[in-house]
Amino acid sequence: MINDTRNLRGNDIWPMVWRGEVRLGGHRKNKLYGRLDCRVANQYLRRGTYQKNRVLFENEGEAIRAGYRPCGACLPKHYKLWKECQAAGETYTVAVATKIDDEPVEWSCD
Repeated sequence: MINDTRNLRGNDIWPMVWRGEVRLGGHRKNKLYGRLDCRVANQYLRRGTYQKNRVLFENEGEAIRAGYRPCGACLPKHYKLWKECQAAGETYTVAVATKIDDEPVEWSCD
């Protein structure tokens, strides 16, 4: 996980994406993760209100183990499953997340 991204701009992040070091983005304060092409996150980035709380993840497992939840905008099926786990008092784990195979999580430039 890359925690301090305040000084990173797109030109700094894209080489890490191409090398496979970064596949997901997140918000430290809200403890959520999502795709790099998430429309909601990109709106906040354009406004300049997201950078100070942005974190970057290599994969979904890393985000889940760090205690982050899926984004409801770009990962609606994962978010729904996370909500169901919360309501049932269960933990949202990597094993639970991998049950959804028809919603791509990690954005790739391949």
